[in-house]
Amino acid sequence: MCSQREDVYCVVKAFVARGEWISPEANRYVQCLIRDFERNGLNLTSTKREEVQRLRAHIDDLSVLYIKNMSDESTFLLFSETELAGLPTEFLQSLDKAENGRFKVYLRSRHVIPVLELCKIGTTRKTVAVAYGKRGGEANPSVLKSLIQLRHKLARLLSYSNYADYAVAPRMAKSSSKVFEFLEDISASVNELAVRELDMLKDLKRKEEGEFPFGNEDLLYYMKRVEEQYLDLDFGALKQYFPINLVLPGIFKIFQDLFGLRFEEIADVEVWHSDVRAFSVFDLSSSELLGYFYLDIHPREGKYGHICVVALQNGSLLSNGARQIPVALLISQCQKEVDDHPGLLRFSEVVNLFHEFGHVVQHICNRASFARFSGLRVDPDFVEIPARVFENWCYESFSLKLISGFHQDITKPIEDRMCESLKRWRSSFSALKLKQEILYCLFDQIIHSTEDVDMVKLFRDLHPKVMLGLPMLEGTNPASCFPRSAVGFEATCYSRIWSEVFAADMFASKFPGGLLSQYIGMQFRKKVLALGGSKDPIDILSDFLGREPSIQAFVESKVQASL
Repeated sequence: MCSQREDVYCVVKAFVARGEWISPEANRYVQCLIRDFERNGLNLTSTKREEVQRLRAHIDDLSVLYIKNMSDESTFLLFSETELAGLPTEFLQSLDKAENGRFKVYLRSRHVIPVLELCKIGTTRKTVAVAYGKRGGEANPSVLKSLIQLRHKLARLLSYSNYADYAVAPRMAKSSSKVFEFLEDISASVNELAVRELDMLKDLKRKEEGEFPFGNEDLLYYMKRVEEQYLDLDFGALKQYFPINLVLPGIFKIFQDLFGLRFEEIADVEVWHSDVRAFSVFDLSSSELLGYFYLDIHPREGKYGHICVVALQNGSLLSNGARQIPVALLISQCQKEVDDHPGLLRFSEVVNLFHEFGHVVQHICNRASFARFSGLRVDPDFVEIPARVFENWCYESFSLKLISGFHQDITKPIEDRMCESLKRWRSSFSALKLKQEILYCLFDQIIHSTEDVDMVKLFRDLHPKVMLGLPMLEGTNPASCFPRSAVGFEATCYSRIWSEVFAADMFASKFPGGLLSQYIGMQFRKKVLALGGSKDPIDILSDFLGREPSIQAFVESKVQASL
């Protein structure tokens, strides 16, 4: 609503027209204000502005309907125990049964993923994959088609040629054509490696099932089979090395050492639950107070059920010259250490905790003058890059040993062979998985940059081109079950790959081999984290790297990891 205030828009426009000198950051702030106003239609006639708001309301309603159509918990498939061969006994015991004794497999990820990864029966995997691939029903394709038509209409009202250009314009990528170029370059660069990975899977299927054609329903199963055969990695055993009360101090130490920070827990602070802890953050050398953060990391009834960071207060420069102190909250669901339960974390939880705490540090180290550019209020293509840089230390032996210890004897850190296996697991079939993601990113970009697309035909044509000849699984319809394109990431699905690519460039170039250098860490803090949204992200990356960002390090990391 703030960006729909015509009176404020007119004042800002009048200020710009006066042409007074202002700092580069203030100029960027003013330009962002104008852009936000005009993306809400403030430069249009009142009639067109009302049409913009009407279209937005209709788009919101259809987005909710699309997700609702996908949220049917009642649809299930029936299978005998023989048809579910390969699935562990405890999984079968968790399934409901029909009156005829057959097992109910619901079209939810908690059931579908285990079947696709572990079931030995190819026909079962295919049946489940087809049903899951059209789970939005017959209604959702028409809902998505209407959504896209409305988005294109909105974009044209706001003087963009299509919705993809509208969505990408304020981001690092700048244009839909740049997104296409980026995705196609990444896809081509990993092509050779993806071919080798797919050939390995096809060979294994041939040995186990004979001369049956390899399909999409086989990807997860045979990836899992190869990992079981060649990776010495037991995630159940690995979990024993990650008690929460050892992982958290280890994460603190890495961030404090790397970025010249000091964390101090605040005693007797007023909080909303006894599990919540509060910390002050100081600069190590000057002892300047930089900010505060709360940790609310244990589950409880009624609490938000995911992991995230919330900016409770953004840092900024006040009118009297003092700084407003940033405050962040990290919410997670880590099991608490109680009595004989040591509060062990799955490795995925360790990575998530490391990633999200990176956002806490990103928020607190920001020194932008304007709250508009502070904390996590940065370019959406850029916001995940720092945290993805930090994730890399979850796979380096030195840092893994800092955050681990066998829960019955914490003086025993994780073994070297486990560290090496984790690194290999991270890169296993990475090119093929990336190709799958690129396929959906291209689909998303095409439908939002072209009018009246036959989405099933598009996906049928696109699938073999991207996935090395693998055809689309007949009977599926991506338009019925693609929530990211319906709400939240429409025309911007590429952004996750974008952040991963440029994070890999920064890590490989400045922290080779997982080097924990405080000198480089302080450069990262001052040249990347401190600036936030106050400078163009490409300029921030170029200044830190000493050159323009490149996809080369990302590609090389994929190839080298496979050798």
